[in-house]
Amino acid sequence: MSVTQPETEDDPRLAFVYQESLRGLQQQQAAVESLHNRAGTLIFASSFASSLLGSRALADGLGAWDWLAIVLLLATGALAVVVLWPYYDLSFRFDAQDLLDTYIDTQAPATMARMHRDLALRIKADWHRNGRVVRRLREALQLALVVLLLNILAWLFSIAGLGS
Repeated sequence: MSVTQPETEDDPRLAFVYQESLRGLQQQQAAVESLHNRAGTLIFASSFASSLLGSRALADGLGAWDWLAIVLLLATGALAVVVLWPYYDLSFRFDAQDLLDTYIDTQAPATMARMHRDLALRIKADWHRNGRVVRRLREALQLALVVLLLNILAWLFSIAGLGS
């Protein structure tokens, strides 16, 4: 059983909860930006490895390892697109008009304590909703890194003449 205390205009506990919720959402946004940066690096590494190793591997014709390497290169690119795709359903901020309508431009404007409480709960919901997309982005990047490694191995096997 929880005991609720009346909200005061300046409840430091609610302000703390709000700030911590906001910090979590900002960290999530930074994680998305980091995934985008890493995907850009992945594209560079993939193109560099394929141009360097692919030119050597294709010098003696197109074999099975070369075809596999090309398919893996395309798969890496497709996974990078998944990570870099602009997901418009991510939410990292509030709509100013909605805040004004809900908390200020009403018959009884909200106290700061109520605003902190309500917004902390909205941030939690946004964080969870964003989490599904962020998890897919992270998994796509991880898979792309494995595919890049396989791509490099396929080029190396082609150069070495394995299976020819």
